[in-house]
Amino acid sequence: MPVFRAAPFRATSCRPLLPEISVLAVAAVLIVLGATGPVPALAVVALASAAASTLAGVRLSRLTLNPESPPGGPSVGRLARRRAARPRRAAGLLHAAVVTAGLTAAVLPLASAGYRPAAAVAGLVGTAALLVGGLFSLSPRSRPPVRDRLHRLLDQVAPGVCLVLTAWLLLPYAGVTSPVRLMVAVALGLLAVDALAALSGADRHRGSARCRGGAALTLLALVLLAALPAGPAAGRAALLAVPPLVVGVLLVAAGGRQVGQVPPAGQTALRWPRAVLPPVAAVVAVVYQLQAGFLPDLTAVLLALAAVPPLVVRELFGAAPAVPDGPTVTDPAPAPSAAAGPGGATGRADLLRALAARSEPACGALLVVDLHLTELPGRLVRDDVAAEAVRRARAVVADEDEVFDLAGSGLAVVSGSGPMIAYALGARLLAALSRPYEVSGAVLRSRPSVGLAELGRGRPEELLRQADLARRRAAQLGRDRVEWYDAYLEEQLVRRLDLERELPGAVARGELDLVYQPVLGLADQAPVGTEALLRWRNPVLGTVFPAELLPVAEDLDIVGELGVWVLDRACRQLADWSVGGRRLWMAVNVTTRELTSPDFVPRTAAVLEAYGIGPDQLVIEVAEPKVATELPTVVARLAGLRSMGIRTALDDFRAEQASLTQLRRLPIDLLKVGPEVATAGGDPHRPLLDVVVTVAERLGLEVVAEELESAHQVEAAHRAGCRYGQGFELARPATAERVEAYFEEFPSTSR
Repeated sequence: MPVFRAAPFRATSCRPLLPEISVLAVAAVLIVLGATGPVPALAVVALASAAASTLAGVRLSRLTLNPESPPGGPSVGRLARRRAARPRRAAGLLHAAVVTAGLTAAVLPLASAGYRPAAAVAGLVGTAALLVGGLFSLSPRSRPPVRDRLHRLLDQVAPGVCLVLTAWLLLPYAGVTSPVRLMVAVALGLLAVDALAALSGADRHRGSARCRGGAALTLLALVLLAALPAGPAAGRAALLAVPPLVVGVLLVAAGGRQVGQVPPAGQTALRWPRAVLPPVAAVVAVVYQLQAGFLPDLTAVLLALAAVPPLVVRELFGAAPAVPDGPTVTDPAPAPSAAAGPGGATGRADLLRALAARSEPACGALLVVDLHLTELPGRLVRDDVAAEAVRRARAVVADEDEVFDLAGSGLAVVSGSGPMIAYALGARLLAALSRPYEVSGAVLRSRPSVGLAELGRGRPEELLRQADLARRRAAQLGRDRVEWYDAYLEEQLVRRLDLERELPGAVARGELDLVYQPVLGLADQAPVGTEALLRWRNPVLGTVFPAELLPVAEDLDIVGELGVWVLDRACRQLADWSVGGRRLWMAVNVTTRELTSPDFVPRTAAVLEAYGIGPDQLVIEVAEPKVATELPTVVARLAGLRSMGIRTALDDFRAEQASLTQLRRLPIDLLKVGPEVATAGGDPHRPLLDVVVTVAERLGLEVVAEELESAHQVEAAHRAGCRYGQGFELARPATAERVEAYFEEFPSTSR
């Protein structure tokens, strides 16, 4: 049986950027001083390059001197240990490269005109060789399909031609032959477009991409310095090399430190930099030439025309495939991971190939699992957890199923089973992966969530996106569950994301509102109070009700902010209604999290005092299904409210045995029951209603029947002994003005 290893969980560490920001600021100041004259331009190049390369060298030397031990210890084979040593070797080569670039940039402008070409060639060759070696020593990436590579090439040809044209127009004429000038322009254009592609592509947040972009910018700066004309004309022109040099070496160092870290999921390529910046640069160069009195020569015209054919060919080949919005292939791990399934491999591209192989004919399912460790252990411990998770997954799947490690985010299973069996497999994975992990002397717990998508004739990237959407939905619903993908699920997820985006700041924007539903006495159907109901009226999402609003607010941890607003607005409205001597109560719903906060009772008392409201006019409602989790604290808070004279109510009472037992412990005044309890028709249900009313009477509680939507329900609730009622049949929720007009129909209202 093969040995299965999972790629490590990688955590992105937030490193202080103050040194980098300081170097960039110093370089900017030096450029200004060099451009205005107080500091010689060549001195600016030397000082800025020295500062940037020194900082980059220090950053990379730490990676060289403090490597992590290869995973697996002595039991790992020689090839695995060699691959694990790649990051250290890469850091050493990149360190030497940035130091060489800094020395070249510092010495080249200061050398005499006769020795400058030799120094430039030596510095360029040495830096380029070290950079290429360092980039090659990074763990290799999987090669994309030929069609994708062709798309990428065509995407870069037109911008590259525009940048070559820009360099051709801006390079100095005097003392430079046309072939040499063209070679330099081509080199500058290729390096610039490579940096642009690396820093704006879909993998721009990966360490290897940043290293490649930084290397291109560094070489671009060195080529600019090598192309400087001899004599005084090399002055301010040398300042053009400072920004790419400083940014380039810092990017190389930052990318080296970030190799192996997980980039943000669902990244897509930024097309606008490649589509906008090169043409704009070319236009600016042409305008500059025209203002200087020079007309474009034949080479410039040919270069401009050369940008057209690649665009035509690119359109003929069609749009490039989109990057999937889901788990992305991250930078390869320092050590290789063995396949967790028959003939499979991990990753980091192998999963997509397996999906492509199984998509014809349409059968099977893709399961994406997010482990979600409740603790935050170190990296090595996470590696052990990942390996154990893959081993457990392999133990519960069928022999023909394949398990793939999604480095840093969980794992995936490609199964040939049908929908029902695949769902059962998801449940078995939950049970297996939820067990505690005893690794490295620590006990870790996981709350996994599983998303499923049925294999079909769609593209592998789309199947992966669908399964990941289902996984996200499972996580939103509380984890420890399996969710199938369907179109409605995607709508729900998009809706949820919109809610999470819009809800913060809703209070400040004035988008919250309250409506009020009267509570009537069932004997005379006169109003005795109202219940304040929250509404969120968003110009984009429309009216959002509490059932959809509150779960999002809890996840965003802004329930307290909303609760403060609701209590203040409801009490202010109650104070306005009490001016004419009308005695009504105002019921306000609170969540368990609000009620159990230490400042809830004194804060409520302060609001009542601020508006001059009697404590007995306020009713605090809490939902019965939620109180069991923190029953002792809830009892204490309700008791504190009652000691002040504030009335309390238990909402959504379910009339189960556990609920009846719990009812004796809760210090409440009102018991609110739904129509399934209060208005149940038929003899089989009457004993349950009798028990509820009898228990309430013995405990001194008054019963409120809610959600009454027909005259029959109102009559049934009255006969059952419910003193109060509310619902559409009695009065619908309305604005404060309409509710006040409704109150005017009654000569007097009291509690």
